Amino acid sequence: MTSENTSRPIWVRPREAARLAGVGVTRLYELLNADALESRKVGRARLVSVASIERLGQAEVGEAA
Repeated sequence: MTSENTSRPIWVRPREAARLAGVGVTRLYELLNADALESRKVGRARLVSVASIERLGQAEVGEAA
């Protein structure tokens, strides 16, 4: 059995989060302000949870069905 090491980030910067979510940076900040995405400040950097982006995508797919 081979072990596949698929490393993915847990937290990403807002620009990357917007790309992953398929939205613009302005819309991403609107989602952050509405508490639709989880984020943290680390020093001066804002980081967005990749898991919260995935949950948002799953919720939108569920609404469309």
